[in-house]
Amino acid sequence: MAIKIITDSTAYIPKEYAKEHDIDVVQLTVSFNNEVMEEGYPGEFEDFFKKLKESTEFPKTSQPSTGAFVNAFEKAIKEGKEIITIVVSEKASGTYNNAILAAGMVDKDKISVIDSQTSGPNLRILVERAKELSNLGKCRKDIVDIINKEKKNMSVQMTFETLEYLKKGGRLSPSKVVIGSILNIKPIIGVENGYILPIGKARGKKKAIEFMINNIPDNVKKISVCHILSFEEAFRIKEVLKEKFSNAVINIDEVGPVLGAQFGPKGIGICCSW
Repeated sequence: MAIKIITDSTAYIPKEYAKEHDIDVVQLTVSFNNEVMEEGYPGEFEDFFKKLKESTEFPKTSQPSTGAFVNAFEKAIKEGKEIITIVVSEKASGTYNNAILAAGMVDKDKISVIDSQTSGPNLRILVERAKELSNLGKCRKDIVDIINKEKKNMSVQMTFETLEYLKKGGRLSPSKVVIGSILNIKPIIGVENGYILPIGKARGKKKAIEFMINNIPDNVKKISVCHILSFEEAFRIKEVLKEKFSNAVINIDEVGPVLGAQFGPKGIGICCSW
């Protein structure tokens, strides 16, 4: 039986790619400046972050409704397909739980829901891998087993231009923001077992980027330099990584509003799989 791959918008898969490869993307939403909007796709984020820079309000994000997943699942089932859904970490969002509820409401025997324990470019890597395996004729159970194994061989690292958005999002106290800003301390945030955690800190953004590069395993296969309105900086980092990891596939990816609001414009990160 054919398999439909479904994910959520925090995978930041380009709209054209999703359409070409028959991947459905269920949108998270963002409430900001008295407006509720879908997160959207890469290439559509710039206006949001420009408004974020000028606003005193901090956006609120919401997972897709159960109904949104029900609609996506019913459409695929009517097409005669089984479904694999891979979504943002359960520890970071209610997206996984709503997908599970929807699967039970539609046909849980034909739907597998995977907690990626990650998000952003690494979620995209898992989605693309699932599609590749489906194209190779792997059955749903085998694909789920492979994805659950490969998701353990990933890392996420992010750092910031300013600590202000961590304060606005309630992740850092005002006093720590003041001290960190005076000392030019840049925290490095990672994801471990689905949890967003501090993994290091450095004096200045340049040192923070060096920390992240030095933290990449030698056997890395894929690297994404992810950024928020910072393409030129991401490109420079990519050039450094090409010299150090010549056998790895290295891409540059945009981060959207749901994740990017926590880091703010000019945030930069490195996501890896091996």
